[in-house]
Formats: sequence, structure tokens, C-alpha cells
Amino acid sequence: MTNKQEAVVRAALEILEDRGVEAVSMRAIAERLGVRMNTVLWHAKTKAHLLELMADAIVGEASTQDLPAPWKERVHELARRYRAALLAHRDGAAVVTGTYAAKPATLRFADTMVEALLESGLDSREAAWTCWTIVYFTLGLTQEEQAAPLPGDRRLAEAVAAGNFPSLAKVLPRLEDATFDERFDHGLTLMLLPL
Repeated sequence: MTNKQEAVVRAALEILEDRGVEAVSMRAIAERLGVRMNTVLWHAKTKAHLLELMADAIVGEASTQDLPAPWKERVHELARRYRAALLAHRDGAAVVTGTYAAKPATLRFADTMVEALLESGLDSREAAWTCWTIVYFTLGLTQEEQAAPLPGDRRLAEAVAAGNFPSLAKVLPRLEDATFDERFDHGLTLMLLPL
């Protein structure tokens, strides 16, 4: 990335923090940088490309350095760092979920995770698909976490209490008592349990 392209991405991430993903636009970036919109377009080309650059910058915050040696611990730590990078940005999971970023930081992260999964003894197909599964799970859970209602919101309990969802009524206390951290660790453990 050039310095000017980095400035465009930085401005886009600042807008993301201030006003959310819906407010990120070429015009808003140009205004923030004090330049013409054509200047932003020169470095980002399209809104889709801008979002890919933003997604790669967010994923790039998930360090692939100083990881545990055992493969399973390494995969857990990579997934935790990925989630932390998403959570560090307002709507971070929504930005990354909505893109196909075949960019350096994203590829470096995936390569590091696949390397650990290959070390577990998985063949190439299973290593690739397990990496996808972990990434998709992390994105989905984190996107839900970033959109979660405030504590005390009773919509779920009220909807289940209406009586149309008897199985959910049986487990409702469990749906409400787990933190997103607990859900995340549980899901990761389930995915890696058979390995």
C-alpha cells in the first residue's frame, strides 16, 4: 500500500469509528482528508475495493507473531486475536464479513492458521475447510456481539415466553447466561475437539 492509500484507509477507519460502516463513503473520506473525491477514487478505485482495504487493515491487527508452539493452542490464540481485531473497530466484523479480501494481511493470517492445522495432521482439504469454519464462526459471533442489544433487553425472553417455542423455553436461561467470550471459547473447543 502506498502512503496515500494508507491515508485513505486510515480516514475510512476513523469514519467507521465515529459513525459506523454505513457512513463510510468516498465523499466522507475526501471531506475528512480535505481533498477532491477523485483523489480518493484514485487510491481506492471503488467502494468495494475500499472495504477490502479496510478489512485487510483490520485483520492485519491480528498479530501472527509470538504464537504458542503446540498447534491447537496456536489455532485458539489466532482465533482470539482475530476476534480482538474485529472488536477493536466499531462494525469491524461487518466490514470484514462483507468483503473478499485477498490482500496481504488477510492471506498472512490464513496462511498461519492453515500451517497450524496442517501440523495437526489434517489433509489439505480439511485444513482449508477448518480454517474457513473457524473464520466464519468468529465473524458471525463477533458481528452478533457488535450488534447485541444493551443489557436488560427483554425481547428474546418475551418472545419465547409467548409459548410458541417450547424447546427454547427449556434452555432460555442458558441462552441468556453465557457471555460472548464463553460462547466463543465453547465454539472453538467444539470445532477442534475431534482433532
